[in-house]
Amino acid sequence: MQERSERTRRKLVHAGAEMFHRNGYANATLLEIAAFAGVTKGALYFHFASKDELAEAVQLRGCELLQESVSALRACGGSPLQTLVDLTHWLALGLREEPAIPASFRITRECAGLPSLATDFHRIWLAEVCGLLRAARDAGELRTGGRWESIESLVAAAACGIETLAATGMSYAELQRRVAGLWSLLLPSLVPEGAQREFRVGMPDPDTAPGRVGDVREDDAPDGGVDHLSPPVFSGSST
Repeated sequence: MQERSERTRRKLVHAGAEMFHRNGYANATLLEIAAFAGVTKGALYFHFASKDELAEAVQLRGCELLQESVSALRACGGSPLQTLVDLTHWLALGLREEPAIPASFRITRECAGLPSLATDFHRIWLAEVCGLLRAARDAGELRTGGRWESIESLVAAAACGIETLAATGMSYAELQRRVAGLWSLLLPSLVPEGAQREFRVGMPDPDTAPGRVGDVREDDAPDGGVDHLSPPVFSGSST
């Protein structure tokens, strides 16, 4: 019985992600979410007392996927800056293949300031990006002498812009090319002269890259998987 209940909850989170992504938070209704999941509205209310609770669960699912990707990319042994490049390619793929990712961005944008939603996926994404950038700085991968606030702001804006590009409806192949082109321009300004040749700006090699977003299945998602996420801080400082 418990396994069946957990299965139903995962279906509802997936359905909520689909509807929030397609229609936005305000326009998505619990009735259509229940219908998309193939369950009764009563079953939905058994798991989620409100649309806010379901939206929070969708963002937590997005955070689980993000943390899974960061852990897998770091396990590949690449440098912090290469891991950051690869993470932006993961995002481009996730925005196309896993509805919890674009839905989490949209919920954050449309529900800013609502006290009932504790998770802010946008800030958590920025925290991961800036954390990897700081690690690259500490590892000596970045140019010396540049203003840290300017470097961090530039990379953060570029990383957040990927979601905006994806929202235009361009194909994944085009989005992938845009992300690679973005890094082709950014890297020469970030790293010492000539060092950009040490980095790959395109997708990771399939033999060494972590699984695709869809490979992190609902059945494998750990409970409470976001407790160990980096703190959602866009520092704007050198600390």
